[in-house]
Amino acid sequence: MSRRKPPSKEESLLLPSYAALPDAAIFIPATAEQFDAARAQLLAQTALGFDTESKPLFHVAQVDTGPHVVQLATPTAAWILQLHHPQAMALAREIVAHPGICKVGFGLDNDKSTLPKRLGAELANILDLDRVFKRYGFGASTGVRAAVALVLGQNFHKSKKQSTSNWSVKTLNDAQIRYAANDAHGPAMVYAALPTWEAAQPAAAPQPQRAPRVPRQTSTEPTHRPHRAALLRAPEGKKNTG
Repeated sequence: MSRRKPPSKEESLLLPSYAALPDAAIFIPATAEQFDAARAQLLAQTALGFDTESKPLFHVAQVDTGPHVVQLATPTAAWILQLHHPQAMALAREIVAHPGICKVGFGLDNDKSTLPKRLGAELANILDLDRVFKRYGFGASTGVRAAVALVLGQNFHKSKKQSTSNWSVKTLNDAQIRYAANDAHGPAMVYAALPTWEAAQPAAAPQPQRAPRVPRQTSTEPTHRPHRAALLRAPEGKKNTG
């Protein structure tokens, strides 16, 4: 299959705006009761949109203490877990390590490296949606913006200002909350609509089969090579006058 190009940023701008979650559907648990409610909702899911946020590093001397936020979402709600809170840390650890809940997102290689160290638990049942789009001829890093344009026909806006904001603060501002929620909600929406989109895609071209390797034939007859001294010997009938 030839390489396919997802919609560019300019092309995405021509699409209807992404149907983001309302503020009332975004939860940031802080009390024991709120964590209990969040845990019950999250454990009832078979798949969750997933992402993390970290305080940016601006020079090599800074120590990376992230991720600082874990976001989880269904198509109808999102939960933002700030990992400075012990109960948020415990809940994030339980969900990302749960083998019965598929966590779906984009560009998760870094999360697979940093989050186990932060949580003290291995990640289980993680699906990087970039790998799915690669199977259909797109590049290795399709990303949530392009995927939303492809699958949902909507323009997903990501704010560079918010992505590089301080995610280690105790209280997130409204813009950070919406940004974090969308970063998990987007993958959840793409994943929910993926079967319909996949059914409309051309079948992936089969991988070419390599011809079986034929072993090299080796001769059973001994090979005689002249001794080096013989190569330097003067021809018969002539004397070496040198």
